[in-house]
Amino acid sequence: MKNRITELFGIEYPIIQAGMIWCSGWHLAAAVSNAGGLGIIGAGSMYPDVLREHIQKCKKATNKPFAVNVPLLYPDIDLLMQIIVDEGVKIVFTSAGNPATWTSMLKQKGITVVHVIANSKFAKKAADAGVDAIVAEGFEAGGHNGREETTTLCLIPLIKQTVTIPIIAAGGIGSGKAMLAAMALGADGVQIGTRFVLSEESSAHINFKQKLLQTKEGDTILTLKKLTPVRMIKNEFYKQIEEAETRCADAEELKTILGRARAKKGMFEGDLTEGELEIGQVVSTIQSVKPAAEIVQEIWNEFLITKKEISEL
Repeated sequence: MKNRITELFGIEYPIIQAGMIWCSGWHLAAAVSNAGGLGIIGAGSMYPDVLREHIQKCKKATNKPFAVNVPLLYPDIDLLMQIIVDEGVKIVFTSAGNPATWTSMLKQKGITVVHVIANSKFAKKAADAGVDAIVAEGFEAGGHNGREETTTLCLIPLIKQTVTIPIIAAGGIGSGKAMLAAMALGADGVQIGTRFVLSEESSAHINFKQKLLQTKEGDTILTLKKLTPVRMIKNEFYKQIEEAETRCADAEELKTILGRARAKKGMFEGDLTEGELEIGQVVSTIQSVKPAAEIVQEIWNEFLITKKEISEL
């Protein structure tokens, strides 16, 4: 398929694997890229030297394009950006911050820049900053999320009216049918996280993967709205947050409860009780762990079949 996203990234399918903390290292990124999509290394959970190692291993594992996702609130972001430039990364996805801060520098180095947003205001801000494309992420998505709680099906048409650059839909997309729906609303491609967490190459802990296979409708919730909204699975850690929010705890107390490395404890180390288990709503539709290449092909084949069926109505 040729469209604005496949041509921008030099990929076969407009399917992008999200750069998720603790779940998307070089192994997953390379597998998705080799399968014709765009794999992304999630730098948000990596020290600078670890990121360099993952980039170097990814370059050895694939000759296809891949990207690095960088949360702009990362404390040593200047070190990450220098590594990205030094290692010759060609595509960078930024999130959780002001795109104007780094976009110009990255583009001067010949790097394609994509920014993740959750509302039309920040979509315009990202476009004005000169990004090449945006990821429009609805509140169905796992992990950090928009305060407006706008669903993907509502968000994509709003963003389409706001910007002219390519749009990548995210949030609640885990199948070819969902991909087709997003593109019918104006998206040029899709970014998928949750489905790839449940891939063989994902670095998520096996305990976390098994928990996800048991997760049902309504088992995730958007919480921590006084800090930064996060969608996670309801567990004992979430109950601590719920109790604090019920009695109107302030942001400082919530930060204390959150502590350090909760996401690592849950998703990477497999502590299902005290860890933060970030995942999207679409997890309730997923029943198996598969190789990333098989996931990419299933999504693409279903997209084509559904598109043909609809055209024959």
